[in-house]
Amino acid sequence: MPTERAYKYRFYPTPEQEILLARTFGCVRFVWNAVLR
Repeated sequence: MPTERAYKYRFYPTPEQEILLARTFGCVRFVWNAVLR
């Protein structure tokens, strides 16, 4: 019987990465909401 495992990771983005992530997730949210409509 295989053992189930879980891992937790933390991500500490640099200020430049935070800007890029915010932009990316903003676009993804816009596209996702358009698809749901």
